[in-house]
Amino acid sequence: MRNLITLAISLGLVTKAMAQDHSHHMSSPSALGDTVYVAENIALPVGLKGEVGAIDFLPDGRLVATFHRGELYFYNPKTKEWKLFAEGIHDALGLMAISSKEILVLQRAELTRIRDTDGDGKADDFSTVTDDFGISGNYHEFNFGPVKDKEGNLYIALNTASNGAGIRPEVRGEYNPLGRPGRMYSCVPYRGWVMKLTRDGKLHPYALGFRSPNTLAFDAAGRLLVNDNQGDWLGTSKMYVVKPGKFYGHPSSLVWKKDFPKIDPLTLPAKTLDSMRTRESVAFPHGYVANSVTQPIVDRTQGKFGPFINQTFVGDMDHRYLMRVLLEEVGGETQGACLPVHIQGMRVGNNRFAFAPDGSLWVGQTDRGWVGSEGIQRIHWNGKTPLDIMDFKLTKTGFDLTFTKPIDAKTATEISQYAVKRFYYEYHREYGSKKFDEKPVVVKQVKQSADGKKISLELEDLQPGFIYEFRLGNLKAKSGEGLLSRWVCYTLNHLK
Repeated sequence: MRNLITLAISLGLVTKAMAQDHSHHMSSPSALGDTVYVAENIALPVGLKGEVGAIDFLPDGRLVATFHRGELYFYNPKTKEWKLFAEGIHDALGLMAISSKEILVLQRAELTRIRDTDGDGKADDFSTVTDDFGISGNYHEFNFGPVKDKEGNLYIALNTASNGAGIRPEVRGEYNPLGRPGRMYSCVPYRGWVMKLTRDGKLHPYALGFRSPNTLAFDAAGRLLVNDNQGDWLGTSKMYVVKPGKFYGHPSSLVWKKDFPKIDPLTLPAKTLDSMRTRESVAFPHGYVANSVTQPIVDRTQGKFGPFINQTFVGDMDHRYLMRVLLEEVGGETQGACLPVHIQGMRVGNNRFAFAPDGSLWVGQTDRGWVGSEGIQRIHWNGKTPLDIMDFKLTKTGFDLTFTKPIDAKTATEISQYAVKRFYYEYHREYGSKKFDEKPVVVKQVKQSADGKKISLELEDLQPGFIYEFRLGNLKAKSGEGLLSRWVCYTLNHLK
């Protein structure tokens, strides 16, 4: 891993500070009970380059997976057999399994319907569902999705281009030079947008201001979640709750907004752009909890994957664990907390996720020339409920932490068990951000509920616009079991 980071620095792909952040991650906050979730490796076909682009499960329980060199395979978990369904697909980073004979695949040029019409187990029909978006030929114009809402509409997200490479002499769609400046840019429509494909087959601009939105999901409450990656205009990686017409901060895509003036958005002051944007619901602190966030996925297994039913899990390219996101509505907006979920044997490069019928979580991994790994892993729960944070909510004076089990009363109300600080990341044109105004926060009072599961913390300082970081001490269950996750961060946009 150290050699990969050294090579990345020499090529200019990462800075020394970014590499130090990664090294810091490798000694990330430890936890007890690492055998609660265990990852096992899935053997791939001999000779297959195991960079996974997307995964899903068919109604019959087989896995569907796309790979970087254009293959689409089916895998039977019972027989452990792989079968090639299609090939020649261009950089497919999203798919939706409809049936054993029909798959929707989002590749570089289009959303494609791939079918087996003669029943021989191999695709023979490839038809365009939509290609109504621009392509400049830049290597960084990735596409993510689709995901479906309750009405049957599909949503995809379009990545911006990178100034690390140029564009082709011929482009698809209108070329707009006003969208060309910047580290990440949008010179063809609708790069940096989330798009909505309605049931009549028309693709509509939905929301804008994204840099590298890898990728989308609807959570248990029906909210459209989009994860965006740290970089220019993003001090750290973020999760947004996306609503139609809203601008989420990366300026380049503004050139495709109908009512936006015909100017280069980067000529606007950062304060002006800041006043226009909708803030993230969760910020994933860079370096020690997330470097490059990936797919959000909701646990709809009804308890087959553990006690965190209907909660959202999130992956990251650089980290050997998942994250869990706990959202709440405050002041009419969504905000909340994130915390790590430690997985025994998990690799890095965790880019795509899908729950199997048996409740296990399957992971598709890739590196794409950056930090990562290759292959597919299956994560299963050992059947035991760990002591962990079940919920995390803001109060008028601090926060309520609800646990899966009663906390031992001897340590639960000791103020020394709770170390809290706050900080924020700057919204600016530069790549990433250091922490600003980082200060410890005094815990004034700790109370425990009668059932022992809820801890109420009263803080001396509670201000919007900050990330509040909590490190928990030797909290234990009444049975003596240690706490699984001892670190949690809350993005506080609005007070109660």
